[in-house]
Amino acid sequence: MDYSQFFSMIPEATLMVALVIVFLADLILKGENKHSALSLLTGVLLVSQLAVCFMQTPAEAFSGLYVSTAATNIMKAILTGGSLIVVIMAQSWLQRADVADKEGEFYELLISTLLGMYMMMSSGHFLMFFLGLEMASVPMACMVALDKCRKESAEAAAKFIITATFSSGVMLYGISFIYAMTGTLYFDDVVNYIDATPMTIMGLVFFFSGLGFKISLVPFHFWTADTYQGAPTAVTGYMSVVSKGAAAFTLMAILMKVFAPIAEYYEYLLYIVIVLSITVANLFALRQNELKRFMAFSSISQAGYIMLAAVGSNGMALSSLIYYVLVYVVANMAVFTVINVVETRGKGNTRMSCYDGFYQTNPKLSFLMTLALFSLAGIPPFAGMFSKFFVFMAAAQNGSFLAYFVLFIALINTVASLYYYLLIVKAMYIKSNDNPLPEFRSDCNTKLALGLCTAGIVAFGVCSCVYDWIAAACI
Repeated sequence: MDYSQFFSMIPEATLMVALVIVFLADLILKGENKHSALSLLTGVLLVSQLAVCFMQTPAEAFSGLYVSTAATNIMKAILTGGSLIVVIMAQSWLQRADVADKEGEFYELLISTLLGMYMMMSSGHFLMFFLGLEMASVPMACMVALDKCRKESAEAAAKFIITATFSSGVMLYGISFIYAMTGTLYFDDVVNYIDATPMTIMGLVFFFSGLGFKISLVPFHFWTADTYQGAPTAVTGYMSVVSKGAAAFTLMAILMKVFAPIAEYYEYLLYIVIVLSITVANLFALRQNELKRFMAFSSISQAGYIMLAAVGSNGMALSSLIYYVLVYVVANMAVFTVINVVETRGKGNTRMSCYDGFYQTNPKLSFLMTLALFSLAGIPPFAGMFSKFFVFMAAAQNGSFLAYFVLFIALINTVASLYYYLLIVKAMYIKSNDNPLPEFRSDCNTKLALGLCTAGIVAFGVCSCVYDWIAAACI
């Protein structure tokens, strides 16, 4: 074996080294300084990983099993940045006495899932893709169950792993159909042999269903609300942005690269799940009175908007999807950072009613959460408005009547989503509360996380060079 090929996998190799370093530090370090040392070490390693992703050049290794492109490297950097924000915002939760002894495991599991996502996005072979997917999914279930003192956390992990196992089986079944019809599992070879036979289309449907679970697209979304509510808030935020972004990017890349000859068939699948995801999620979000469940249905709706870019199947499609994920990371993590503060210091309460009159005691947190909600809703001039505009433009370039119909439904739902996002704003600013939440003095980590997210919400919408840079990498 030519071991020099590992030098083509520098982001994965360095992340593996980071995982080993954190693992050894967790074993060796003792005493009161362990928390500070582990958090600082993990933060430094993730910042270094960001630099590695930006410096990595397009490469291929192991006869096409591993394929890295400029767009893939940008996506890896975005997911690493999201993971860094998760690490920063999780500090207040990790200092709790009942989870302090699990801090090392949290960092190790987070890096393990990130490594799996790297492998999944850079795969050039269906089995390599599946290994990366499972490398990300299994540690994720452990992260969901990390809050050992809450039975809801264990229940959420059980629901997640059971449905993840079933979806993986369905996906493997679909991959076996594709292999039976093409005789290969290499992406570059499958595209040359694939055609619209019943077995191939069935394989496409099963494969799409398996990844639809990972992205929480309707009707594969039933696990999402319970898992988001039961998982620790930091883990919920990680699942909602990093995991979803990696799966959406991979699904779109495989659809455009492998299933291009039968695009007319997967487009029908996209039309159905996009309309269902956006509409059903918006309807159920209106009925929620628990904020983490509310954000779960919000993330299902956002997943529909993310996949709207795939309708275009053009050069703008991939760049608009990456840009949407970038904006979604900072906006959603800002909301979850505020939720984490309230849950950690407000006796674990995440009901929406506890935010009544929140502005009276915590005006700064209320203002930052409002900015994030406005961005998620697509209100100008925040970055969320531009991200929605670009995915709409990408879908419009399809030119078909069905694509325009789906766009029309998406636009109607965008207006409807304004209502339920503004319900939280109304609770914070307008509703009165005789016993509002006390004033919270945010620690430095919370301020840093909120500062990074707010800067992204504002800057990514104003600085056009961000999208231009992503678009240039996707050519």
